[in-house]
Amino acid sequence: MALTPDDVVTKQFQHVRFKEGFDPDEVDDFLDEIVVEWRKTIAENEELKAKLAAYESGDAAPAAPAAEAPQAEEPVVSEVPAPAPAPAAAPAAESDVAPAAQSAGIIELAQRLHDEHVAEGKAQRDQLISEAQAQAASIVAEAEKQGRDERARLEQERTTLEGRITELRNFERDYRSQLRTYIEGQLRDLDTAGSSSGSTPVSAIGL
Repeated sequence: MALTPDDVVTKQFQHVRFKEGFDPDEVDDFLDEIVVEWRKTIAENEELKAKLAAYESGDAAPAAPAAEAPQAEEPVVSEVPAPAPAPAAAPAAESDVAPAAQSAGIIELAQRLHDEHVAEGKAQRDQLISEAQAQAASIVAEAEKQGRDERARLEQERTTLEGRITELRNFERDYRSQLRTYIEGQLRDLDTAGSSSGSTPVSAIGL
């Protein structure tokens, strides 16, 4: 199916995520200019075709009265109109080729714009993905570093607490040992004092 200006006007493009692309208003304005020029070219082509048809029909009309003219003039009449259609056919062929070439150029331009939009969207998508991956890797690395620092801090605190507990246990053991030694010494002193008072003679105490 041939492409028409209405096809360009009504063409809808899908929006692509993760892309900004060109300004849609500028693209629409440019396509509108293309449609105007395209329609002008089509109108000129139709006008040329109409002139060619009128010219060809006008050349065929004088051919009939030429037969009634004097025989001396018949070679002149037959030679003049005969080559006329040949030059006229060349512009007609060129006028048919020009709109086709312009249409192909417009289609190529639209395809190039589409490809540029797609390529730009892919580039921006890849950039966003790369930035997101780098940010995620940075967050993970920071979290792992904080985790290592926290574990090291907790390990140091545990070592400090364990050392403190060991000191308290040693203190308790020494305290108990000293207390036991002190109590046992007091008991020995009491036993010694009791034994000494029980073995003293009666005369010694004034009886």
